[in-house]
Parts: sequence; C-alpha cells; structure tokens
Amino acid sequence: MWLAFAFLSAALLGCYDVCKKHALRGNAVIPVLCINTCICCALFLPGIVGSALGTVGVDSAYFIPGGTPAAHGFVVLKSCIVLSSWLCGYFAIKQLPLTIVGPINATRPVLTLLGAMLIYGERLNAWQWAGVLLAITSFYLLSRSGKREGISFARNRHILLLVAAALLGAMSGLYDKYLLAPEASGGAGLDRMFVQGWYNLYQAIMMTTVLLVLWLPARRCGEAQPFAWKWSIVCISLFLTAADLAYFYALSNPDALISVVSMVRRGSVLVSFCVGAWLFREKNLRAKAFDLLLVLLSMVCLFIGGR
Repeated sequence: MWLAFAFLSAALLGCYDVCKKHALRGNAVIPVLCINTCICCALFLPGIVGSALGTVGVDSAYFIPGGTPAAHGFVVLKSCIVLSSWLCGYFAIKQLPLTIVGPINATRPVLTLLGAMLIYGERLNAWQWAGVLLAITSFYLLSRSGKREGISFARNRHILLLVAAALLGAMSGLYDKYLLAPEASGGAGLDRMFVQGWYNLYQAIMMTTVLLVLWLPARRCGEAQPFAWKWSIVCISLFLTAADLAYFYALSNPDALISVVSMVRRGSVLVSFCVGAWLFREKNLRAKAFDLLLVLLSMVCLFIGGR
C-alpha cells in the first residue's frame, strides 16, 4: 500500500511542477512562493487551532498534535531545509525548460539512495535494483539530451541552483524518514500530520518575513520584478499538499523504503515532460522519448519489487 501512495504522490508532483512553471513565467519568484506557503499553511491551520482547542478530536484524521519543544525544533529544521530547496528550485524552474528541470531533479533519488544505504542500512531486492539502475540511466540520458538545447550544465547558474535544490531535497527525504520512524527504530517518532501541519506553518512565517524584509523594499525601489496574480499559484499549493499527504502516508509505514519512495516520486518527470511539451512548446522531444521509456520501465520494476 505504501508504494501505491508513492506513485500517487509522483503524479501529483508532476501537476505541481507544471503549475509552478506556469505561475513563474514572467513573474516574481518571492511573492509566488510566499503565497504558495501561506495557502499550504491555511489548509492545516484550522487543524492546528482546532486540535489545540479540543474541537478536533484525537480520532480525527485532521488532528494535529501540539508536540514537545524538541519536536518543534526538528520541524523548524525541516522547514529551513525544504524552504531553501524551494527557493533554489523556483528561481531555476522559472528560466529552464521543464524537460531539463525533470532530469536534474531526478538526481535526488540517487543521492537519497546513497544516504539511505549509508545511514539506514536499507537493502533493495533484485527488481528494485533493476528499477534504480534503469532510472539512473534514463535520467543521465535525459541530462545529455538537454545539452543539445545549448544549456551548459557547468556554467549556467540556474542549473547550479537546480543542483543545490536536488541536494537539499535529498537531505529532506532522509530527514523525513528519521522524523517519522518509531523511536524504537532510532527515529524521532513524530506524527505525520504534526510534521506536515507545523512545517507548513513555519515555512509561511519564514517566507512572509523574506517577502516583507527583502522583496517589498526592493520592489519599491524598482529593483525587483513585478508580481502578477495567476490562478495556477493556488493550484501549486493544492497539488503540493495532496502530494505531501500521500508521501507522508507512505513513509509512515514501517516497511517503507525511503530510497524507493524517493525514486518513485521522481516519476513526476513523466507528467511534467508531457504537459511541458504540449503546453510550453518545449524542444528536442524526440531525443528524449527513449529516455522516458526507461523511466516507465524503472517505475514498473520498482512496483513489482515493492509488492
């Protein structure tokens, strides 16, 4: 069951990337990200307040516990990691094609896999290894295809931002496994709704501070790009929240492998590739078709191996 939720999270993440690209085209990054975090926070704030006041019962699926100061410290650290990854990723995706963004983001499972093997001692079966190797090969070929579009991976600052976002994203995935793992297994044993609810609240506070302190003064001086409202900004938050719910539900299963969950979530590149090709008229698609077939095969192998 946890693998099915990982696949659902991947599909939702693909829609999230498409909405993000649409919202950021010709738009200011900081306000878009701030609105995104505030909407996500608003989805969980009633649960936080209601749980504290007792109007949301412990048996409710929307119950969000208060937590200890130590638990909140763990979540604040997660918020810093995720928000840093988002900032790098948002600035990069604004300037790069989705068919380039996907392959670079797809390095996250490789990094997560290495971390999971070193830190958690996870072991994969033959089917899962086949899926991982196919995915690594396909993502490498997709990255090579991107070079034909004239984007230098070594010199383009937006590529470097994407790499930073990938590293931070992999760090976040490993940290999530620690946060949600039972204390008996060496984890923090935090409730998944507690983590998701409170980290969205802390992110909204952090991002609002960045907006007020950095972007608004720069905008008044004419040094920042103007902000334009788009309904796709709301869709970013909705798809992201749904994807995170499926993701945290998958990781809360004691049998879940963080390396497999992270790899499956990178299947979102299929959604972003197809819609990016159609909606944003991106180029060099024929050269990437075989690479995408390898991605599909890798997802099938991971699904069989996880049963």
